[in-house]
Amino acid sequence: MSTRIDARFAELAKQGRSAFVTYMMAGDPDPKTSLDIIKALPNAGADIIELGVPFTDPMADGPSIQAAGLRALKAGMTLKKTLEMVRDFRKDDEVTPIVLMGYYNPIYIYGVDKFLADAKTAGVDGLIIVDLPPEEDDELCLPAMKAGLNFIRLATPTTDDKRLPAVLANTSGFVYYVSITGITGSASADSNVVGEAVARIKRHTRLPVCVGFGIRTPDAARAIAERANGAVVGTALVDALRGTLDAEGRATGKSVAAVADLVTALAQGVRGAKQAAE
Repeated sequence: MSTRIDARFAELAKQGRSAFVTYMMAGDPDPKTSLDIIKALPNAGADIIELGVPFTDPMADGPSIQAAGLRALKAGMTLKKTLEMVRDFRKDDEVTPIVLMGYYNPIYIYGVDKFLADAKTAGVDGLIIVDLPPEEDDELCLPAMKAGLNFIRLATPTTDDKRLPAVLANTSGFVYYVSITGITGSASADSNVVGEAVARIKRHTRLPVCVGFGIRTPDAARAIAERANGAVVGTALVDALRGTLDAEGRATGKSVAAVADLVTALAQGVRGAKQAAE
């Protein structure tokens, strides 16, 4: 099984560069603006798009992404509408990989089999479900793989060599390395420490390793991209969007451009990286 994610990494490997992965919350600050932003991301330089599924109890997310989820929920965003957003995006873009990132509860309520069928037909390529450990692979991971979706796992600084094989066992697409312990958006990633961690993960897998949490500037993105197969930025983009909202939290004429401009700057950082030798 080859997905859009596999194809994108193969293409980037030929170009000798790392991926720039962008995260936005689906439906923030409203479904229409959110779709406009998602549509603008590939031209701005995003190689892969992670789309957050808003949830009422997002325990792994920092204040910025929690607030984005609340704005999206207030605007009526649901898992069903998130899939509709992907379907709309796919009308104009058949190649950019889309990964849904979130929590198991909304999928469980939706129904796993129905969700996987709908996600696949909508054009979703992969899933990152932060609260399902490898011990729960039967719940969603194995059915997702059977349905032709990548199941992307998080590894953290506390994932030791004993735990890593379990984390990687059914992972596909790429490994998402969380560069700091704690919630999203809380600290800066140290590229030297990250380099060592990526090397350690690569001793256990041939999958690309993308690094997220704590990347906010083009220089930071470049430093991480030199040591990993991809740099993931979320909080900085969500903050850029939030900075354009009016007093009621509504989108303004600057909202889409603010995110796209930051993506362009960050993408230049990633593309300026000297690719680390495999």
